[in-house]
Amino acid sequence: MAAKKTAKKVAKKAAPKAVKPEAKKTEKPAAKKVTRKAPAKKVAKKLGTEKPAPAPRPSNDAIARAAYLNYRRRVEQGLPGDSRGDWLEAERQLGIATQP
Repeated sequence: MAAKKTAKKVAKKAAPKAVKPEAKKTEKPAAKKVTRKAPAKKVAKKLGTEKPAPAPRPSNDAIARAAYLNYRRRVEQGLPGDSRGDWLEAERQLGIATQP
């Protein structure tokens, strides 16, 4: 019996495997790539071109202190002017856009 088993094993190893014919592959047309435009904010964020957040507006006390310093400088130098001009100059120095 051992001889039969050995003969079967040898026969299996020696016999070439039957090659299956390859199935026909149907080529499908390539799917269209769908590209979506990213919102402008996301694109700007990726590119680093997003506008920076505006700086917080200085308090009225900070503007008043700067206006007082402008007044003192103006008086020491003997220049003409008024308190409104001192205030507007203080706003300009602190980076506040004033409207005419």
